Amino acid sequence: MMTLRHLYIFKAVTETKNFTKAAQRLYITQSAVSHAVRELEEYAGTPLFDRLSKRVQLTRSGELLLDEILPVLAACESLDGRIKNLEEQAPIHLVSSITIAIHWLPKILADFKRQWPKVAVQVEVVSAANALETLRKGKADFALLEGSVPQGPFSHASFDRYSLQMVCAPQYPCACTSMDMESFCSENLLLRETGSAIRDVLDSTLLLSGHSIRPLWVSVNSPALIEAAKAGLGIAVLPHILVKNDLEKGSLISLDVKGLSLENELFAVWHKDKYLPAPQKALLSCIIPTDTHEALGEVSLDSL
Repeated sequence: MMTLRHLYIFKAVTETKNFTKAAQRLYITQSAVSHAVRELEEYAGTPLFDRLSKRVQLTRSGELLLDEILPVLAACESLDGRIKNLEEQAPIHLVSSITIAIHWLPKILADFKRQWPKVAVQVEVVSAANALETLRKGKADFALLEGSVPQGPFSHASFDRYSLQMVCAPQYPCACTSMDMESFCSENLLLRETGSAIRDVLDSTLLLSGHSIRPLWVSVNSPALIEAAKAGLGIAVLPHILVKNDLEKGSLISLDVKGLSLENELFAVWHKDKYLPAPQKALLSCIIPTDTHEALGEVSLDSL
């Protein structure tokens, strides 16, 4: 069987043209060099050197082999120079829900880039459900999710939260009034799609109170719902961070629905048995507040 050891010895002999000098260069015995060359010739099925009086010379077959192995050995030497820095070269694959990607992720990655400028972070922005499924299949290193605590073989840490607000245009019929949940459920509702973190927290809260809804609009796009609400078409339920500017301008107003207080928590999630190299720990430190403590399934960086 041909090994890299055989090839390095073969190369040393071709350069020194002498078994003794090759052995001295490699800090091995002459007999080890002779034995390796003999094994390589037996494996190739042909002599690779002509043994002359005081030196050896490549045969035509030996010249062909040398041409073949030089790129291989150069690649090995290049890898040897990089192998101790693989953690700094390996990209990080991160999946994120849409809201987090818009409002949190750019700053997180900018902070990380200042610490690890050579580490690429590949980002895939998907729904919260798809983000968790991507992580479950092992196709991502981390997922940034919103909503309920993920179930399964995962570690997680909370890093922020946002409130959800019921908003409508000032000209909408029920504007500037408070209402109960039953009245709210009968209004023209402009909602995110089922399965989104925003919709899930609303549906679960209403279900626990014995209410159900039939929305007028269902959209995967929050800006579309904002524009519909501003046009007076109904009530939208969206993160405060998305409607803050319109509330300040007065193009939307906030509605008070008695008993309906909604918020979503944000989580960084990863496989609990996954090895986290230094760059990935650094990325987590950019995501998770330093005062995060290990409790109720949450993991602080000190425990990694």
